[in-house]
Amino acid sequence: MKTEQLFNAIRSGEADQVKMILNENPALIQEKDPRGSTPLLLATYYGFIDIAEELMQWDGAINAKDASGNTALMGVCFKGYPEIAKLLIEKGADVNIQNFNGATALIYAATFNQKEIIELLLQKGADPNVMDSRGLKAVDHAKMQGLKDIVNMLEND
Repeated sequence: MKTEQLFNAIRSGEADQVKMILNENPALIQEKDPRGSTPLLLATYYGFIDIAEELMQWDGAINAKDASGNTALMGVCFKGYPEIAKLLIEKGADVNIQNFNGATALIYAATFNQKEIIELLLQKGADPNVMDSRGLKAVDHAKMQGLKDIVNMLEND
């Protein structure tokens, strides 16, 4: 019941409610929703930086994976939240971790035309040569999407 309340508060962007629930039961930070998302994964996916910051104070398992093997950093690269990407990296998110299909945060950022996030990832050590399970690199995904600016960024790194 409390787990559901926590996840509903996160989805609704209710930072005070999230904090109150965790004060009452700190172990809930380790729970997962039916899709395998941790509280931090969910907060970052919805773009709630204030809730994400709060959850990281509770040891929100920064590199935890959902049921598809995606991390919070991968989710913000897909959704396009550069401020949250920066925060996650500052707090220790692994920029080269791969999901179950071999995709990385850089591959997601390249696929979804997230220039600012790509620059950040490259500055923080993201490896543009990592291949997914299909043998494709971030630059290959950008080429398939017709994203010439992204291709140039990745080829000139």
